[in-house]
Amino acid sequence: MSLINTEVKPFKATAYHQGKFVEISEATLKGKWSVFFFYPADFTFVCPTELGDLADNYAEFQKLGVEIYGVSTDTHFTHKAWHDTSDTIGKIQYPLVGDPTWVLSKNFEVLIEEAGLADRGTFVIDPEGKIQIVEVNAGGIGRDAQELLRKVKAAQYVAAHPGEVCPAKWKEGEATLAPSLDLVGKI
Repeated sequence: MSLINTEVKPFKATAYHQGKFVEISEATLKGKWSVFFFYPADFTFVCPTELGDLADNYAEFQKLGVEIYGVSTDTHFTHKAWHDTSDTIGKIQYPLVGDPTWVLSKNFEVLIEEAGLADRGTFVIDPEGKIQIVEVNAGGIGRDAQELLRKVKAAQYVAAHPGEVCPAKWKEGEATLAPSLDLVGKI
């Protein structure tokens, strides 16, 4: 069963955010767009490149009213240690969520149980707490924050414009489609 259009399941977790440990839950997500960005582990190789890319683009997500949550099965203490010792991770301003009990990784169906790690899963969640985008990459394939930003803009556009859809490669300001009988076989 797909997670698309399902509500985020209840959870409680601790995140390292701007020098503090903070509690988050499904209620934290309500009323704004969110991205849950699962990655395998702190102190690794592809993960910091992805998280750094998100950090470099974080202001753009914030302008759209989107909060980013980096999530791994590490603890919030490990997130703090990584933040304090890595220049790349040190520039992160979004919450890094600890999931040592695997609740989030199981809820979002990205847990690699035999390894105790999460797949590279990206989930865009609307203000009602429903999942609108799901993407899962193999461990060796890093993600691109600019492409995620484009997809978030498309999801926000579609949510704000019922009856319209965004075609492939759509970018903000470009033409959308209004599905109708007239378009069948014409695209």
